[in-house]
Amino acid sequence: MKMEEQGRRKERVGVVTSSAMDKTVTVAVERLVPHRLYKKAIKRTKRFKAHDHENACQVGDLVRITETRPLSKTKRWRVVEIVKRVE
Repeated sequence: MKMEEQGRRKERVGVVTSSAMDKTVTVAVERLVPHRLYKKAIKRTKRFKAHDHENACQVGDLVRITETRPLSKTKRWRVVEIVKRVE
C-alpha cells in the first residue's frame, strides 16, 4: 500500500432507508457494475448502518457517510452530511 493511500477513509453517498433506531440509520448505496458476459450495467445495492448523532436524518434523505472505527456489532460508518433533504 502506498503512503498517500494510507489513512484514507472510504466515503459513500446513499439514500436513508430506515431511521427507526436511536442514533442509527440504514443507508442504501447503489453502484453500477458491468455484467461479466454481456457488459450491460447492473445496479448493485449495499446497505450500511451509520451513526447519526443528532437523529437528524429522515427516510429518503441523500447522505454522505464515511468509514469509522467499529461503533457496534454492525455499525462501522457515520453520517458526515445530509446532501439533500426529502420534502
